[in-house]
Amino acid sequence: MADAKVANANEEGKSAEEMAKQYKEASISEFFEKNRHLLGYDNKQKALLIIVKEGVDNALDACEEARILPDIYVKVELIEKEKYRVVIRDNGPGVLEKHIPNVFGVLLYGGKFHRLRQGRGAQGLGISCAVLYSQLTTGEPVEILSSIGDGKTHRFKLKIDVKNNEPIILEKDVLEGKNWHGVQLTFICEGSYKEHKQSVLEYIRETSISNPYANLVFESPTGRVEFRRGIEKLPAEPKEIQPHLHGVEIGVMTRMLSDTTARSIGGFLTSDFTRVGKTSADEICKKAVIDPKISPKRITDQQIVALVKAAKEVKLSRPPTDILSPLGEQLVDNGLKKELGPEFIAVVSRPPEVYRGWPFQIEAGIAYGGALATTVKEPEIIRFANRVPLLYKQGDCAITKAIEDIDWKRYGLDLWKKENPEPVVLFVHMCSVWVPYTSESKEAIASYPIILKEIKLALQECARKLSLYLSGVRKAERIAEKKRVFEKYAKEVAIALEELTGVEAKKTEANILKMVEERWGEIMEMDQKEAEQGKISTEVERVSRSRFKESDEE
Repeated sequence: MADAKVANANEEGKSAEEMAKQYKEASISEFFEKNRHLLGYDNKQKALLIIVKEGVDNALDACEEARILPDIYVKVELIEKEKYRVVIRDNGPGVLEKHIPNVFGVLLYGGKFHRLRQGRGAQGLGISCAVLYSQLTTGEPVEILSSIGDGKTHRFKLKIDVKNNEPIILEKDVLEGKNWHGVQLTFICEGSYKEHKQSVLEYIRETSISNPYANLVFESPTGRVEFRRGIEKLPAEPKEIQPHLHGVEIGVMTRMLSDTTARSIGGFLTSDFTRVGKTSADEICKKAVIDPKISPKRITDQQIVALVKAAKEVKLSRPPTDILSPLGEQLVDNGLKKELGPEFIAVVSRPPEVYRGWPFQIEAGIAYGGALATTVKEPEIIRFANRVPLLYKQGDCAITKAIEDIDWKRYGLDLWKKENPEPVVLFVHMCSVWVPYTSESKEAIASYPIILKEIKLALQECARKLSLYLSGVRKAERIAEKKRVFEKYAKEVAIALEELTGVEAKKTEANILKMVEERWGEIMEMDQKEAEQGKISTEVERVSRSRFKESDEE
């Protein structure tokens, strides 16, 4: 009876053999062609922004690695309704001719994925996905001009073969005589240009804040805007490193053990991880009850679990500070001053920390008052990861969650009041060799507890400095108000006293004003100095910390 039911089922439906014929592998290009929303191309405004972002991020990375002060030109031109030409040009080192088709025409091609080095890109998806979006929405290829400064400019027009994830070269030639170096990209894509909080213009503005050493020129459909560099010095170049042992998971440890060239577990720990010396390696092996001389190829799954557990119990040094390239307090201060014009800035760079074995560092700044009183309609949060502005998914980001978890009233601020909002901008920058984004579109940072903690500590330190400054300012304002009241009614009081005592009103008024000045003028001067001291102490602290850091590294 059971055999009959199976036979009937096979007659009505498909057999396993027939179903197996439908199985086939999909290329990464096909996957993202159907799921472009995962990369952020889920609406036309955002798509235009992401194409500009990917091009500018690549340009900044290339210039910094070549130690060239960036000069970047961006043009967004309306061709017809919802169809734009996007041009991005830089003065970087250029791309070698043989690599051009793969760099721009193959998804997951590049030198960043397997390299533990701080950078804006990480996956090899960004610029090639911009090519994919352009050809998907308009059918147009990307045009690439590249020169390494040898007098030759290589010109390509290409598309992506989606099924095979390969470049299709439509045109290729060499232009002689023009002496320049860099890359110019031209996309024809579907889009929508509007200027708001999440626009191309806002991305360029925030990029200028986090990269004050770059010249950025933006020609939009509404006009030309230039963001000139505020400093003639690049930040320190980040170095490649090994992962940190704290936070490395069992699966990653298993893969690393199978790939290592070390001959012993002790050698593996010291050579494949940063900040692990022989003493620490021996202590970890002792806690895990593993012979440090055993070959990594002979270790069992149970021993790997014991090794990971023991590594968490042994105290290791923090990652070295030269592996990351934070902006530094001076560059953050310069960027905020240049673009925002506040009356007060407090900036903090936290020491490096570790999540899942990857080192990271948090920098924060608070800008208050000044030009912000007229330009900021509500408290503004500007978020960055490896100097790249994060404009979308603010509510999902660890930075926003950390800000919301702080009791700002303790520091004399009420960030969320609806009337008379605080003229304040909160700046937070996370730099890491591997930023934990919440999605492939790199729009928000994942909320690891250690990351939330570091963001809160950095902002709270900035808030304490601002609180000191504001307390002096507000005290001076209260005293100034008292002084104005006495000065306002001095004449009326003098006239009343003249009627009662017969003393001339002008003489009495002069005595009252003199008394007010002696009583309140001196106190006002002291409180204004106290408020100014808030600024001075912030600068002194920054300089002393910088000198301490330099002497510590020496």
